[in-house]
Amino acid sequence: MEVVCRWLGRMEYAACWELQRSLFDAMTARKACRRAGGPTHCRTADEKLPPPEEAAGERPRPACGAPHASDDDPAAGTILLVEHPPVYTLGKSGRAENLLVDRDSLAALGAGFFHIDRGGDITFHGPGQLVCYPILDLERLGLGLRDYIGALEEAVIRTVAEYGIEAGRVAGASGVWLGEGAIPGGRGPVRKICAIGVRASRYITMHGLALNVATDLAWFARINPCGFADRGATSIERETGRSVAPAAVGERLLRHLGATLGVDIRRVAETDGR
Repeated sequence: MEVVCRWLGRMEYAACWELQRSLFDAMTARKACRRAGGPTHCRTADEKLPPPEEAAGERPRPACGAPHASDDDPAAGTILLVEHPPVYTLGKSGRAENLLVDRDSLAALGAGFFHIDRGGDITFHGPGQLVCYPILDLERLGLGLRDYIGALEEAVIRTVAEYGIEAGRVAGASGVWLGEGAIPGGRGPVRKICAIGVRASRYITMHGLALNVATDLAWFARINPCGFADRGATSIERETGRSVAPAAVGERLLRHLGATLGVDIRRVAETDGR
């Protein structure tokens, strides 16, 4: 099974969110049409079916507006890799009080804020952080949502291990963590190196993970990261003491995502300066 990957470089959060939604909507529409029997069966009740000459020629575009893929199309979705300018996002069930400063203060700092439709609470995205948005059909991958989140976590655990960082999970909290309670014999306070928050509908996913590579961790002091007042954030650079490029981390992350999701990941577009 194949998944395509697009490197987007640095992109404003709102534009990337809209791109995610367009990919997500197209996948859900194609899936609904396939289940309805193909493009001629997903039209609204007041639409006419195409004339025989159209049906015999080029495949008609479905009323859902989405180009159709055949049932044996190998592509099971798209992975977006991106860095954002400074922005805070609050999940649909998050608590506004976990943002510890007011919106005017954020604006003065040049940071945005969005209340979005993923799971989880509040987190930060910014330069030096590798953000990964998989828009995938979990049914085609044979994964349930819990297993999918576990696959994302495992890919990050394997990625940071290549930098000599031992990471793990914390019961009752998604994401990848370091310190006592996250791994056997872990040292130091519990701290998060990667946040994970997803949305799924009809088993199609959006949103994803944010791995701190060279992130300015001072941004996390303005929130209770992921809703936890007693747990901090860390990064690959903080833990290793050496400079690390998000692009290099991205190459490793894609390799491990391919293994944990059981897919071949093919890059189809790349931007300079990623």
